Amino acid sequence: MISRNFKNVLVVSIGFLSLFTAYGGLQSLQSSLNAEQGMGVASLSVIYASIIVSSMFLPPIMIKNLGCKWTIVVGMGCYVSYSLGNLYPGWYTLIPTSVILGLGGSPLWSAKCTYLTIAGNTQAAKEGKKGSDVINMYFGIFFFIFQSSAVWGNLMSSLIFGQDTNIADIPEEQLQTCGAADCGLNISSNSTTIRPEQKLVWTLVGAYIGVGVLAMLIISIFLDNIDQQQTTEFREQREPFCHTFLATFRLLKDWRLLTLIPLTMYSGFEQSFLSGEYTKNYVTCALGIHFVGFVMMSFGAANSLSSFLFGRLARYTGRAALFFLAALINLGSIIALLLWRPDPDQLPVFFVFPILWGVADAVWQTQTNALYGVLFPRDKEAAFANYRMWESLGFVIAFAYSTFLCLEYKLYIVLAVLVLSMITYPIVEWHEYKNPTPPIEQGHSSEQKKVLEKSEKDLIAQTQL
Repeated sequence: MISRNFKNVLVVSIGFLSLFTAYGGLQSLQSSLNAEQGMGVASLSVIYASIIVSSMFLPPIMIKNLGCKWTIVVGMGCYVSYSLGNLYPGWYTLIPTSVILGLGGSPLWSAKCTYLTIAGNTQAAKEGKKGSDVINMYFGIFFFIFQSSAVWGNLMSSLIFGQDTNIADIPEEQLQTCGAADCGLNISSNSTTIRPEQKLVWTLVGAYIGVGVLAMLIISIFLDNIDQQQTTEFREQREPFCHTFLATFRLLKDWRLLTLIPLTMYSGFEQSFLSGEYTKNYVTCALGIHFVGFVMMSFGAANSLSSFLFGRLARYTGRAALFFLAALINLGSIIALLLWRPDPDQLPVFFVFPILWGVADAVWQTQTNALYGVLFPRDKEAAFANYRMWESLGFVIAFAYSTFLCLEYKLYIVLAVLVLSMITYPIVEWHEYKNPTPPIEQGHSSEQKKVLEKSEKDLIAQTQL
């Protein structure tokens, strides 16, 4: 029999898999599908700008009043609204729904991270294990299932758009403009990025809306409300609004969080480069928009498998070794992308880069999330809100300069942030090695410890909200 906490981790993971099958597929296509006046990239920039705003105050307020479960459900509803906006894409539909998605995005992810951390600490205390090891494993399982959403969402887009009768061969003069050798700012006007037939777009977006609604139903029906007692206590002993509102900013007094900002922002830079720049300047430019899904599937598959592997491997190798492995992979990929001229005859190469990027991204996602959970066990909501805020700032900056900086300079920026991250991150890791943060379960009262000895069905979270 699997434990109740493990069952909940699977439910959260499958819910996010369903939701991001839709959103991940749409994000990969925005720079190519809605290329007119940079509308698609602009909508992505608005999404992450809104996430920054919501990160400042919404996660602690929503999680403490609604609990993790219902915060996740509300956040998922905000994501579905963006799919609805893509039925009839325009400035008046994409931008408002991007704002709605962004406002729900930070509470959604913060609630997920808080939920997994609570489940990990509870299970670790029950089994007498180290909290960080169980949290690492749970995040690895989550990202193993969640990252496969890139496979299914992009498979749907490639299969549906592959039915388009307007697919044409790529002219030789256009191939000369692909990759970092050319600036890459004029690709959106080329013939290969013309929108597929409207009925195919409606079919795809309709399918994405369906799986988004399914995600909400999965969480609503099957996920246990493990922090219900803390939520009830918070409502009964309500803190001043300003205290909850400023929780995210108060944590910025911790030098460890400030030192992790470059690493957290890099996560936004590297993800936005693959979904916004690689798909447009390499894949769509040289192969056509119908290949975007297939190429991004390889990223999702590599990311998913690597997340599961690294989640379990971290207990033996430690976080630092995995972070430096990811940095080396990204460093080599960036240098190669600067030198490579995309050619349709080199089809396997188009898949090699997303696979390598997926392996590295698995480390950035699983280990950075787990690191925040280990460093800030008593301020989980504020810590993960900060994580989402700084990662989103990386997305916003990258999408903002997407329409006016040449591809070569974009690669140099990603490289610079990577190097800075690898200078600042070891400082925090070394401090944690010398002065380990005590797990949340230490110092609990004898009455609280008795709860852990009850049957599993009666377990509640042993972490403070």
